[in-house]
Amino acid sequence: MATATKKIGIIGLGLMGGSLSIALKQTPNEFHFIGLDHNKEHCTQALALGLVDEITERLEEITLCDIIFLTIPVDGIIAISKQIGSLDPKCTVIDLGSTKEKISNAIPKEIRENFVTAHPMTGTEKFGPTAAVPNLYKDKVVVLCDIEKSGKHQQETAKDLFSQIGMKLVFMDAREHDRHAAFISHMPHALSFSLANSVMKQENKESIIALAGGGFKDMSRIAKSSPKMWEDIFRQNQTNLIEAIEAFETELKKCRHMVENEEWNALNAWMDHANTLHDILD
Repeated sequence: MATATKKIGIIGLGLMGGSLSIALKQTPNEFHFIGLDHNKEHCTQALALGLVDEITERLEEITLCDIIFLTIPVDGIIAISKQIGSLDPKCTVIDLGSTKEKISNAIPKEIRENFVTAHPMTGTEKFGPTAAVPNLYKDKVVVLCDIEKSGKHQQETAKDLFSQIGMKLVFMDAREHDRHAAFISHMPHALSFSLANSVMKQENKESIIALAGGGFKDMSRIAKSSPKMWEDIFRQNQTNLIEAIEAFETELKKCRHMVENEEWNALNAWMDHANTLHDILD
């Protein structure tokens, strides 16, 4: 017996939402995708690319879907959660925001069980529907936060969908997630923006850029990320981000001190210790 086609609403038709649609279309399930985005050009592109089957301008229509993904900036996720109103008890709303504690705590209690707060640890510096790619989510980690606050049906729905698109599930408290994310994601973005600005402020910036090799391009690549999105993330995770930046500043000051004082053996040992990070990551 064929399973009924499920309606999936995607609010935010950019890299994450578009790539999610591509991934879900590769599963055996029958889905009908309805998109909503305040950017009219994104709506037109998403339709043309086949990322969604139809576009709506009405949030009320999205709330009738079986599953709703919120792939918009984190401040927008909180705003939408307060606008949604009542939901069917079986409706599953999954947000993909990069911060979790404020989102988790801001969802109205009447619909808290409908929500699953998730953070897929993936992405690129590109944005918009044309940035959507196959396999953005495959073999990547998705962190499911405060999962005990979600209904049983919603928990199973989210775990099943993420598993079907090839993601590795990790469960974490939202507060713990935000502290870890500050160090491994948010602070590196702050550093990339800082690196880009420091180079651009040089008098002879053209010559510096002409000499830029792969290392510089790797470190500065994420400085092309959306300022609007990252402003919201930095705001929501302000305290943890400051702690992470201070930890980095401490290490950078150590490096400067060793270079200034020609402590080359100590510098070598310091760099050798940094090499061990990849024993964990690789």
